[in-house]
Amino acid sequence: MNSATQFENVCRAMSNPGFYPHPVSRLEFRETHISAVFLTGHWVYKLKKPKNLSFLDFRDLGDRHHFCQQEVLLNQRLSTGIYEGVVGIRRDEHGNLSLHAGGTIVEYAVKMFQLPEDSNFAVMLREGRVTQEQISALGRILAAFHARAEAGPHIDAFGDPQLIRSNMEENFEQIQPFVENRIDREKWEFICRICLAFWEDHWALFQHRLRSGKIRDGHGDLRTDHIYFHHGIQIIDCIEFNQRFRFGDTALDLAFLMMDLDHLGHSRIAQTLLQVYATTSHDPEIYALLEFYAAYRALVRLKVACFSLDQAEPARQGPLLKEISLYLLQAYQYALCFGRPVLWVFFGLPASGKSTLARLVTQALFMPLLQSDMVRKQDQDFPLATVVPFNTGQYRLTMRNRVYAKLFNMAQEQLKKGKSVALDATFSDSAWRREAVRLARDHNAGLIFVQCTCDPETIRARLAQRDKAPGASDARLIHFADMLKHHEPFTEEMEDTLVVADTDQAVDQTMYEILSKAHALKRAQVATLLRGLNGTRET
Repeated sequence: MNSATQFENVCRAMSNPGFYPHPVSRLEFRETHISAVFLTGHWVYKLKKPKNLSFLDFRDLGDRHHFCQQEVLLNQRLSTGIYEGVVGIRRDEHGNLSLHAGGTIVEYAVKMFQLPEDSNFAVMLREGRVTQEQISALGRILAAFHARAEAGPHIDAFGDPQLIRSNMEENFEQIQPFVENRIDREKWEFICRICLAFWEDHWALFQHRLRSGKIRDGHGDLRTDHIYFHHGIQIIDCIEFNQRFRFGDTALDLAFLMMDLDHLGHSRIAQTLLQVYATTSHDPEIYALLEFYAAYRALVRLKVACFSLDQAEPARQGPLLKEISLYLLQAYQYALCFGRPVLWVFFGLPASGKSTLARLVTQALFMPLLQSDMVRKQDQDFPLATVVPFNTGQYRLTMRNRVYAKLFNMAQEQLKKGKSVALDATFSDSAWRREAVRLARDHNAGLIFVQCTCDPETIRARLAQRDKAPGASDARLIHFADMLKHHEPFTEEMEDTLVVADTDQAVDQTMYEILSKAHALKRAQVATLLRGLNGTRET
């Protein structure tokens, strides 16, 4: 008897409630392309199909046994009391199949506790029952999981930039046959081009992630329908059959869940989860990588839908075509997010904390930082810096205008190359802020203003400290009243560009808040841009 026929006989036997050595309240069969699952009301039995696909080989019974054991072992990392173990399905001397001892084992199954359907994350999202506390708890659990997940040289290999590119290009090659008939060519080519450009421009970031221990043995299939809020949080169904799908950057693992939440229309929940995760894991760099990896994950789901369409019943073809269209649009929007340059402007009174925060944010995003103090001091045409009265010497208006002109010229060079850049200066005159708006618009760049504010007494204390420990800035306490009087308020009617940062808080807390708010603004700006593009096409 061949393995396929044997497997069919096992499934037929398990479709009978009398097969099980325990009460069966409701027997349900579910199927994926690699598994056969039997739900009995209290227990679930999951079998691996004897298949050989490009990414797995389950033809041998011994291999199916091994991967059943791996499934139990690996999923116990993120669940408690769910994975009971591996059971053998036996044939006795009369040819009868059962779960009882005795006889010859002909198949193996993972035995699991059946989780209540109404505790499933996807179901709860659909019904609007997810709380802020649950999302925060999930973010903390995932951060802790990645922190303790296995790492080492054999896992680091999967974070090598060349392998990241190979995985990306393999995805492109497998999807390419579906272009034109099922996939819009213009969007597709844009996604491919932007993904490759990001990889080339961020080689140093990928190398840094590898060196800093961010390549881990993760989950590999982190989706809402694999998460349950039952006696805490239970996360099941990780990838056990292929290390290449499970090993990688922690950002890649999280990106799957973020992509899934976006796909289901819950981007705000995704933003909250991301902020909690980034803060808990002390990983601000995830904001630099998330959309790139989310695009990759969206294309994987698009590819699966394309493959499924070939074998789908007529009733399933319509929904699958819709899924393909939605995943393509999602990947396109992510590509706009990480492929479009952004001009960041950190501004506020001297000693408001803007330079410290600008440095932390640009380091996290691997982005160049241009600072007015550095431009002033490095230019030989400027007089040597000394503490002078307000609006005199190197700080008189004509000299300050010259500094801002140099800043804008340097920023323009970066934007021309399609690269994001950050400016750090007081921008006390609203005319300079309007110039930043014009510069971003001229280069079709995103724009983020980060206004650093704090209690005036905090600024006074920081300025007084500079007399003891001078830094790049020459602003001092004697200048404060004049600086405050001449600092024009932010009046631009562009709420979608402004992040207000309270620098009376701990520096790290403020940094993560800036990254989170700016990330949401950037995505909103791209959504607006996309609506404009669609409107132009319709016109």
